[in-house]
Amino acid sequence: MSPSLYALAAIALWASLAALGLALQHLPPFLLTGLALMTGSLLAWPSVLRDRRQWQVSLPVLCLGVLTLFGFHFFLFIALRLASAVEVNLVNYLWPLLIVVLAPVYLPQTKLRALHVVAAAIGFAGAALAIWSAAPPGGAIASADTRNAVWGYALAFCSAWIWANYSLQTKRLALAGRSFPTAAIGLFGLVAGALSLLCHAVLEPATRLSGTDWLLVLAMGLGPLGAAFYAWDKALKRGDARRIGLLSYLTPLASTVLLLAVTGRPLTWTLAMAAAMVIGAALLGSAGETDPA
Repeated sequence: MSPSLYALAAIALWASLAALGLALQHLPPFLLTGLALMTGSLLAWPSVLRDRRQWQVSLPVLCLGVLTLFGFHFFLFIALRLASAVEVNLVNYLWPLLIVVLAPVYLPQTKLRALHVVAAAIGFAGAALAIWSAAPPGGAIASADTRNAVWGYALAFCSAWIWANYSLQTKRLALAGRSFPTAAIGLFGLVAGALSLLCHAVLEPATRLSGTDWLLVLAMGLGPLGAAFYAWDKALKRGDARRIGLLSYLTPLASTVLLLAVTGRPLTWTLAMAAAMVIGAALLGSAGETDPA
């Protein structure tokens, strides 16, 4: 299987994450995150049973993986509870732009060109347009709903930064010859899931899941919180990171379209323009990476 196909598989699975999170928004976020991450870890167990060294990683790498999987999804799920799902999804998928802009900080061999700065500005402008398109008439920022929405957008941005940081750290480890086995992602998910369930037991009320809830949690764990991570890891390690990064910009488009279909929300011209700006900026920013550093 080619690296591009691995990347496309991850993108297709990630496109369903926001919609699944919205469908399960009645579940406490720590509980949902824990169950899904632990379910996703099951995919690595066959490899680990054959070779236990697959889970022998350094403490810094373990912390990077665990805190990424825990923080990224928890912030995203909270954001979906506070603000409009479509706009949260668009803000969250600024992570491709963050990868481009922050690459020189993590990877000294890359340089930040004016093209990257312009692309980042367009992307953030698109996110701002998406946010304001959901604001109340007259911009009544004093309302409780708007205050919640602002927090939701902020948490969505934190989620985006967490994933950009993880991706760039993973690439830096690979370039330094200290890459971790793909199966180690199962260990990250297992520990992060256990941490989430511990937080649920301490901070959240006990919740009974219906049969439908269990099926949706299973789908989330095996899909966007499971197989997608393994596919993304293989794509980055086996292929050209610039090409894989370009393909990743298909994710926000697919995810937003799916959310619109699930929520029954029409595609207004403001949302369409915001989506076009975010995706167009990502493509523009990645174009500079095709040139030698």
